Amino acid sequence: MNILVTGGLGFIGSHTVVELTANNHEVIIVDNLSNSKIEVLDKLHQITGRRPAFHQIDVTDETQVEDIFLTHKIDGVIHFAGLKAVGESVSKPLEYYYNNLVSTMVLSKLCLKYDVGKFVFSSSATVYGDQPSPLKEEMALQKTTNPYGETKAISERILTDVSQANEGFSVSLLRYFNPVGAHESGLIGEDPHGIPNNLMPFVTKVAKGKLEGLSVFGNDYETVDGTGVRDYIHVMDLAEGHVKAIEKLSSGVNIYNLGTGRGISVLELVKAFMQVNHVEVPYEIVERRPGDVAICFADAGKAEEELGWKAKRSLEDMVRDAWKFEVNNS
Repeated sequence: MNILVTGGLGFIGSHTVVELTANNHEVIIVDNLSNSKIEVLDKLHQITGRRPAFHQIDVTDETQVEDIFLTHKIDGVIHFAGLKAVGESVSKPLEYYYNNLVSTMVLSKLCLKYDVGKFVFSSSATVYGDQPSPLKEEMALQKTTNPYGETKAISERILTDVSQANEGFSVSLLRYFNPVGAHESGLIGEDPHGIPNNLMPFVTKVAKGKLEGLSVFGNDYETVDGTGVRDYIHVMDLAEGHVKAIEKLSSGVNIYNLGTGRGISVLELVKAFMQVNHVEVPYEIVERRPGDVAICFADAGKAEEELGWKAKRSLEDMVRDAWKFEVNNS
């Protein structure tokens, strides 16, 4: 298939491009480079031996996006492009609502206009709100704890309504948890602009000496060691899940959790990183962060049953590959 990947030079998008290419799909990438780097295009070529088509545009710009649909025969869309920092969304809600919702509406509209019937949406476990884990797809969605989560929940509702109103428009909503790690080559990984908002790139940059120390947000949660517990999943497992989702997309709306099914605390991850990579990561406990929940992990049984997908890589793989990328790209 010819797959349009929005945000395809970003962390999860770039790894999904690798996996799509390995499965003989043609990829068209659009990315505005707001949180990614053009050098990733060369690295994708190095890894796959193929250079995907690339257009530097913003997915909220309908005219520019329509040009892509006119230029390329597109069979399906995987939509990653969006602002994604929980803390920042609390302080900049308007930016998050505009960017994340308008992009989803623009893409949906053009898919209908150009008869593109497959749409995979990069959603998030934040749509469940603060509910007891393991989180299951059939749970009723609750008010999320931050604007970022709301943009994912509203985008899900938009896509669900569009699919129900248009029989040929099939949607897969992938709710995933905490992607970490990097491609085993060490060529691509999580490399955000500025100070990282996510845990793992912050850890790698502290270990490398680029940042002074890690702040652990709260140690008074009711968890194994008081720090927040999350379902960390290797980004290549996640990428494989996206390929399965678009290849096996059935009619209507399909919802899948992509996670490992087990929770790991912040300190467990940090200690595994130090042990596996033989490096020190100085950290200090600070106040809780607004919008965070104590425990969040998946029931991923539905994806295994219906897509034949299961996370395979271990915590050790995650921390080793993340560090390899940091060392190779510093």
